[in-house]
Amino acid sequence: MKTLFRIIITSILLVIPCINSSFSQEKIKIGLIVPLSGEYKEIGESILKSVRLAINKIDNSNIEIIPRDTKSNPEHTLNVSKELASQNIKIIMGPVFNQNVIYLNQIKDVTFLSFTNKIDSNPNNVISAGVNAISQLNTLKKFQKDQGIERTIFLIPNTNFRNEIESAIKRTKIKLKDTFVYDVDPTLLTAQIEKLTRYNIRKQNLEDEIKRIENSNEKNKDKKIENLKKRDTLGGINFDSVIIGDFDESLKSVATSLLYTDVSSKRIRYMTLNQWFDRSLLKEKSLQPIYFPSINKDNYEIFKKEYFQTYKSIPNQISFLSYDLVGLIYYLIYKNNFEINNKIFLEKNKFKGKIGIFEISKNKITHQLNFYSVENGNFKKIF
Repeated sequence: MKTLFRIIITSILLVIPCINSSFSQEKIKIGLIVPLSGEYKEIGESILKSVRLAINKIDNSNIEIIPRDTKSNPEHTLNVSKELASQNIKIIMGPVFNQNVIYLNQIKDVTFLSFTNKIDSNPNNVISAGVNAISQLNTLKKFQKDQGIERTIFLIPNTNFRNEIESAIKRTKIKLKDTFVYDVDPTLLTAQIEKLTRYNIRKQNLEDEIKRIENSNEKNKDKKIENLKKRDTLGGINFDSVIIGDFDESLKSVATSLLYTDVSSKRIRYMTLNQWFDRSLLKEKSLQPIYFPSINKDNYEIFKKEYFQTYKSIPNQISFLSYDLVGLIYYLIYKNNFEINNKIFLEKNKFKGKIGIFEISKNKITHQLNFYSVENGNFKKIF
């Protein structure tokens, strides 16, 4: 028994010997609510496949996953959840989208493990299991401390993720010199970054210095002027690092605007949020190095390979999380002597999954993440 316990706590989904009726005569029923039709059908199907892959790894015939189609609709999500609750199901994985949790507080005796990373304004019975902003900022804090970074500016996009970032800043108490909210519209972005970096002032400083030397009797003034003309600006900036809270092309637009204002990643540290190892960043040599917190890359690659070998298709990112959640639920139920209730997420626990370490307490989940850089065209693990 102790050996089995150690196996479960140290690895998410190893092949666990089938635990038979000596532990539980009844089926362990876990609900799964995902889109299985409509626009987001492929996301839901990928999650369901990953969950089944995880169940096969656990190898316990007493576990039963009962999937239902949410149709990506809040009202339908509520209806199928009520139907699952009527079967005495106490734990449901899902929904996928944050807008579908709004009515779930009507089902008091069920705990939902949502795949979203938004934790603010959730009903009390909904736990966001995604890689949230708090987990990411805690990891960024560690990097700041390790590197002696003192003056970080957090660049926050004015999007629907803004509130999550600002809330996480308060909760984690990450050390910041300042925050700066920017408009993601590219036609407005550059002017905002110019203001932040005092670009026009620094550019004028350069022009003034060139004129001063031209009108002076300084020695080697031609050489000095030649060197100055190789520069874009003159004068310092009042921060040593930035965290860009953005993704995809918008992230690249912000970084490009910083480069335009003569604030390169060679001059200050560029940091960002979880990029899920976006390979397009490997081609952006001018942005490198750039640092970010994320899941365990090695485990992610192993999972994708195993998924492809089984289903001959590529999993989405949420599928990796769903794979881990099966192991997390099984572990907590196991610790609770196979009694399934909504209290198992209240006690303080840690669980080593494929993503990283899950920390569970008071109906909240955070993750201990790894930290990576993109440099020289490669992903590099920092810690």
